[in-house]
Amino acid sequence: MLRTGIVGLPNVGKSTLFNALTSAKNAQSANYPFCTIEPNVGVVNVPDERLEILAKLCKTDVIIPTAVEFVDIAGLVKGASKGEGLGNQFLHNIREVDAIIQVVRCFDDDNTIHVSGKVDPIADIEIINTELALADMASVEKRQARIAKQAKGGDKEAVLENNVLNKLSDLLAGGTFININEHFEGDEIPVVKQLNLMSVKPVIYVANVSEIDLKSGNAYSEKVREYAEKYGAKTVIISAKIEEELCDLGKDEALEYLKELGVPDSGINRMIKSVYELLKLRTFITAGEKEVHAWTVPAGAKAPQAAGVIHTDFEKGFIRAEITPYEEFVKNGSYNACKEKGVTRLEGKDYVIQDGDLVHFRFNV
Repeated sequence: MLRTGIVGLPNVGKSTLFNALTSAKNAQSANYPFCTIEPNVGVVNVPDERLEILAKLCKTDVIIPTAVEFVDIAGLVKGASKGEGLGNQFLHNIREVDAIIQVVRCFDDDNTIHVSGKVDPIADIEIINTELALADMASVEKRQARIAKQAKGGDKEAVLENNVLNKLSDLLAGGTFININEHFEGDEIPVVKQLNLMSVKPVIYVANVSEIDLKSGNAYSEKVREYAEKYGAKTVIISAKIEEELCDLGKDEALEYLKELGVPDSGINRMIKSVYELLKLRTFITAGEKEVHAWTVPAGAKAPQAAGVIHTDFEKGFIRAEITPYEEFVKNGSYNACKEKGVTRLEGKDYVIQDGDLVHFRFNV
């Protein structure tokens, strides 16, 4: 399952956001640093309006959405890479996630202390990014010391890794915002991924604003947006406090409340969808009288790989995939109607799964 870490300085609203994400109060939130020590973990369903529509057409009450695991990680402070605060524990937790949501304080409140004494979102972002880079530098240097001897001996894999490590060392030392696909190519990319560095993980910056700034943001959130845009990252404006309040409302009440605030959807829904976009994920669906089930694959995944997400035997014995585009199924109302209209088709091993494909796999074990 996809794991996403929620990080940030102390008292920026991480645990409040986590509570809202999981629609529970199992992540403690308080006005003092290091309120979160052990990371809280919650599994959150990915919002997908298509599933309820399909369930009605297929006459089933069973809907199984795809999900994301969110990890609320202890607040980081300057010097974490050298063990300050809960540094080593914090950094270890970040290494274990697939993507990072960095919560940035973008509101003024004299009653909520700021660890640096003032609200400065870019300074906050750079503290965290610097600490991640410094910790990664230490990891790269340790690895370089181990691999250098093998590289001198002419081992091809060691030579490749050593070259990658040297490039990473230069990028980290220069404070470069690292993008794997921009800075590395070919055989270098798997080597970089294997190192599991924090500085190369995809990031979404969440600008946590007050209720009055939720619709349009403010000067703080605009700085965050400009920073993220500069480095090819995404930004989502959220009021963590409002999101937590929405959890106590029914679906219709929540929608009405959001309408009053002038926003079309909850920040959490937008954030989860942004994670999917950031990681280039796609959803395919199996739907019938038994259940409607959403499944996740990376963009570019072919039919056998998608079959393997359901069961390894499906991939091993893959024969064909019966594909019905979601829009066509909704338009025609049933599989039989789609087949009669010729919009359901059989695809082979080279077919690339598209988002929203309704799939029935044919296989032989």
